[in-house]
Amino acid sequence: MLSPFFLIIAVCIKAGDKEPAFFGHKRIGRNGREFKLYKFRSMVTNAEELIDQFTPEQMEEFKKNFKLEDDPRITKVGKFLRKTSLDELPQLWNILKGDMSIVGPRPVTEEETLIFGSSRALMLSVRPGLTGYWAAYGRGDDTSYRRRRAMEVYYVIYRSVWLDIKILFKTVSTVVKGKGSV
Repeated sequence: MLSPFFLIIAVCIKAGDKEPAFFGHKRIGRNGREFKLYKFRSMVTNAEELIDQFTPEQMEEFKKNFKLEDDPRITKVGKFLRKTSLDELPQLWNILKGDMSIVGPRPVTEEETLIFGSSRALMLSVRPGLTGYWAAYGRGDDTSYRRRRAMEVYYVIYRSVWLDIKILFKTVSTVVKGKGSV
């Protein structure tokens, strides 16, 4: 049903630079299993190489938060996709494959799992989600990575059907308002 919508987004991405519309990135899921997370590409294709060209301030922010508030690698179409969260639609494929669930902690890289410390096993005991507690309630530039991690741990400890329902409704509100998208 979403195929026409996916096609329109893919055409818009390719119109910008003729590079692939989809991006796959290695993430760590339930029980530490590695999987490829799919997204619509919102950055230039050589984004990983450009990390070496960050200013010292950008590098500090990137190492601290695993993202940049004003990332120069994001394309014009990518800014729109991120603001509307449309870049994450291909993760529906990850959900169908069983790599992810609709609600859960954000999928993280291997490097990020090392920062979890004593809560690493807890965080990897559940499937990551398309949305989650942090995405709904803390998504934004005012949320530090440490706070994000605490919110994700809170979710894993207190998860329930009712909490998932609250998160889904809050996510819709957050995305519609464009709050905290980077």
